[in-house]
Amino acid sequence: MSLAQQRLLRLSSIASSSTRTLHFSAVRQWQGFENERHYEPGEDALKRTWHGLTYDFRRWKRRYQEARNDAFKRRHPIAHMKHSVMDHEVFPYRAEVLIIGGGLTGSSTAFWLKERFRDEDFKVVVIECNDKFPTSSSMLSTGSLAQQFSQPEHCEMSQFTAEFLRHAGKHLRVLDSEPPSVDLLPSGFLHLATTEETAAEMREHWKLQLDKGARVSLLTPPQLRERFPYLNVDDVVLASIGLENEGTIDTWQLLGAIREKNLTLGVQYVKAEVEGFEFERSPTSPEVHSLMEDAEEADEDKWKRQRVIGVYARPQMTDASARPIRAHLIVNASGASAGKIARMAGIGTARSGMLAVPVPIEGRKRTRFVVHAPDVPVDMPFLVDMEGRLHCRQIDAGHTYVVDLTPTKEEDAAINHADTTVDYDIFYDKIWPQLVKRVEGFSTAKIKSAYTVVEDVNTFDSAPVIGEHPMYTNIHTMAGFGERSAMHSIAAARAYAERVYDGAYHSINLRRFDMRRIVKNDPIVEKYRY
Repeated sequence: MSLAQQRLLRLSSIASSSTRTLHFSAVRQWQGFENERHYEPGEDALKRTWHGLTYDFRRWKRRYQEARNDAFKRRHPIAHMKHSVMDHEVFPYRAEVLIIGGGLTGSSTAFWLKERFRDEDFKVVVIECNDKFPTSSSMLSTGSLAQQFSQPEHCEMSQFTAEFLRHAGKHLRVLDSEPPSVDLLPSGFLHLATTEETAAEMREHWKLQLDKGARVSLLTPPQLRERFPYLNVDDVVLASIGLENEGTIDTWQLLGAIREKNLTLGVQYVKAEVEGFEFERSPTSPEVHSLMEDAEEADEDKWKRQRVIGVYARPQMTDASARPIRAHLIVNASGASAGKIARMAGIGTARSGMLAVPVPIEGRKRTRFVVHAPDVPVDMPFLVDMEGRLHCRQIDAGHTYVVDLTPTKEEDAAINHADTTVDYDIFYDKIWPQLVKRVEGFSTAKIKSAYTVVEDVNTFDSAPVIGEHPMYTNIHTMAGFGERSAMHSIAAARAYAERVYDGAYHSINLRRFDMRRIVKNDPIVEKYRY
């Protein structure tokens, strides 16, 4: 018998003997919450009344069972109260769902989780870092809302966002206060195709957009001259413009309204920074461990034999140390820091296997210029030129525009993304000449201000990463939206809530956007940028 066969025989004998001597109790569900739906006032009077009468009894029964099975006897089975007293004042130590990132994506995820299941014991905690808010994409986003995409899921998410924002006052209203406003400025996005190849792609994408219910019109150069006589379209072959559900929104007001609504739903926001993850490893006998030390798969087996049970978060206060927060589900919605947070959990650090594939989300510096152009007609649409790289948006009813230029791969590689200073040569050398070429009125434009924003860009295919990790199934990623965060994060958060509660996507199928496509090297290419 060979040495390898002897080792296998010894491993099997040790494993069989260990199973005979160890006794395990029955595995219990992590909380046993009922998946109850929420009834709005006036929706179904009888079911809503019955739900209100029986809810307290089901909650008392659940708390009684939890107290009886508490090994540390921290709560009396009859007289115990809530898990935590004054959660809004103390640092949490446990949560059902822990969301890393309090921006638009993280707050939207918390909103849909608590909107669908409003149980006070179902604890949702959002960790946010105030130091990263001033340069985050949620704070500095232009708030573009468009319907023109080359991927069907993007069209569906934008349409849902438009419908949600149309009734934002109803969804996000807090008690008897005034309905919140998101200051939607409607205007269609005008995409210009200057080659026959891009015109052919525009026609194919137009068919897809119509099939998904978007209202988009194709315009020939004569139609462009008739509708927008101030545009120079001598080199344009074909154009497309959105007829409805397109414009810009105030992401500051939208995020503030969602956060205020979350507080009334019981979501706890914690000012802290994640410094690591807490793991729990399955026990291994010393004999088995000693035989596996010299094996090639020892490192990968170490990762397989552990699971994530929480994070270590350091409160943003003087001389504070990191404290553990246990959680059943962890959502990585940290935007540009999503790749860094994933590496803390070992994702992308292993030598082989699933954990060798990183989450390819990094922060990318983008520069935007606010210009005042008094000679430009006020009815100018949102212009998308230079094959989708140049964007010019009107941000109010006057003559103020926000312009930016998406860099090429070569230009992006040469940018120092850690430097937040503004490079005005981008405007004077690349943006301004093209604007004057399209609209002569931009010749008198003046720069009012300029700023840089750090966007969470997926360097693999520029599409978001949505869903659980193949190995650590309780770690979910909700990041990589880039410039499409304002128009897609709300819809993606609703789909994530469906995935958590029902185990599948119902409204919009976002299964293509999980980590499997990165493992299989199957990118999702989106032709339209905003």
